[in-house]
Amino acid sequence: MFRTIAGKRRWAVAALVFWFAVFGALAGCGKSAPAGTSPETKAPSAETPQPAPAVRDVVLATTTSTQDTGLLDYLVPIFEKQTGYKVKVVAVGTGQALEMGKRGEADVLLTHAPASEKPLVDDGTVTNYRLVMHNDFVLVGPPNDPAKVKEAQDLKAAMKAIAASGAGFVSRGDDSGTHKKELVLWKAAGVDPKGQAWYRESGTGMGQTLLIANEKRAYTLTDRGTYLAYKNKLDLAIVREGDKDLLNIYHVMQVNPEKYPKVNAEGAKAFVEFLVSPETQKLIGEFGVDKYGQPLFFPDAKEGKE
Repeated sequence: MFRTIAGKRRWAVAALVFWFAVFGALAGCGKSAPAGTSPETKAPSAETPQPAPAVRDVVLATTTSTQDTGLLDYLVPIFEKQTGYKVKVVAVGTGQALEMGKRGEADVLLTHAPASEKPLVDDGTVTNYRLVMHNDFVLVGPPNDPAKVKEAQDLKAAMKAIAASGAGFVSRGDDSGTHKKELVLWKAAGVDPKGQAWYRESGTGMGQTLLIANEKRAYTLTDRGTYLAYKNKLDLAIVREGDKDLLNIYHVMQVNPEKYPKVNAEGAKAFVEFLVSPETQKLIGEFGVDKYGQPLFFPDAKEGKE
């Protein structure tokens, strides 16, 4: 009888030891492993690294307005994260950007002077020429509008009024897309501003030109996006807008690798395709709305190639 009782005790002790061992192991697993994983299973990383491109750097030559508005600061990091490329932005104005393309010193161009871009398309300097977006140019000046530009019947009359009044006008004077447009407007108005006391050339980008015009209490021509981005720093008002000749159209294009073998053709193509993709076009259309109550650019790539 005593042997039977002792045997039962040994079995009971063994069962308790086994139970505590299993409970301890389960409790330990619960502390170290997240739900749904075993200790041997690692949680997936948040990002899947992309294969590094063979040639990583992409040189983008562009107008200052895409830089001054903050659009490129917004889009380029997204492109770099998606593709692994590293973009070097050279914001010099459309004229100089196109010249860089002619010399094969850039891989991809983003500019806003279609009349100056077309010859490069026609002679094969650039390829994959794509419509990206538009906004518009506006004439801005002192809020009291000393030249009475607001009262002008049309855009030609507005330019003539500025010239006739002797009120100051600050030009970019840098062969940019905005400067090219301004010269077209003066020519249409029959005015040659060169050398006039009221006419000053800044030789700088759009943002700096706006600041100079503000300091001089003068008029200037600007794209609407840069004006909105700088509006809080200015005491200048829009005095002319909405004329059809003030439309401002942006294109992106690759420098042709068949003419310039050293350009990063794959990187340039990737950037073009990124800008015209539906996802990026949506981002462009939304850019600035939260801060300015309206978009700084309007996406156009959905209308197709040019």
